[in-house]
Amino acid sequence: MKRTIFSLLILLFMQQFTFAQVQPTTVLPPLVNVSGYGEVKVQPDEISLQVAVETRDKSLDEAKKQNDKNVAAILAYLKKSGVDAKNVQTTYMSVQPIYSGNFGQATPDVYTATKTINVLVKKISSFDELMAGIYKAGANRVDGIDFRTSDLQKHREQARKLAVQAARQKATALTSELGAKVGRVYSINESGNNYPGPIAYGRANKMMESAAFDGAGGSTIAAGEIIVSASVDVSFLIE
Repeated sequence: MKRTIFSLLILLFMQQFTFAQVQPTTVLPPLVNVSGYGEVKVQPDEISLQVAVETRDKSLDEAKKQNDKNVAAILAYLKKSGVDAKNVQTTYMSVQPIYSGNFGQATPDVYTATKTINVLVKKISSFDELMAGIYKAGANRVDGIDFRTSDLQKHREQARKLAVQAARQKATALTSELGAKVGRVYSINESGNNYPGPIAYGRANKMMESAAFDGAGGSTIAAGEIIVSASVDVSFLIE
């Protein structure tokens, strides 16, 4: 009985070994692997503005009450200024105690209440006026200013097209030097795209103060251009 079981185990092992031996090995065709990059420079036509109201008081209730009052004033100002409600959103809120650091201190020195509001400014020409009004209504911090384009999808498609063209040109240049030709696409992958990020906190606050107190009434921002880019990795068959 033991001999029979042992024989069956040997037979099973040999079958598995034989199956593994006959598995076909995948052989890749001759390929040229390249990357391509494309970018489109665009004039921004809208701004995403992130402002915050931060209030402090020894009383938790007072800190929160003052914060709510200032935020309500900002929202009322934005509504009065014609900013669509769908373009205004509260993105962060917190209330926390602040201690001086003395060991064993049970009672906080003050409480800090914070609310952050994101505003999408659809007309760059109205930015300075809105910034000044928001500041005067009670905002005391700017967390970011992000220049954007309302037609991002269109520009991304253009950048992607340029990236693919660049990849093909590179593949053609490489293969032609070796007396070969570029064939059809074997694989393609978009390795990333880029969109400009928000202006740093410190610089944004300077801009807010400038907008609020600029007696000359001149513009405090230069929108310039933003870059929308795309990168692709492509493998072409070599003919």
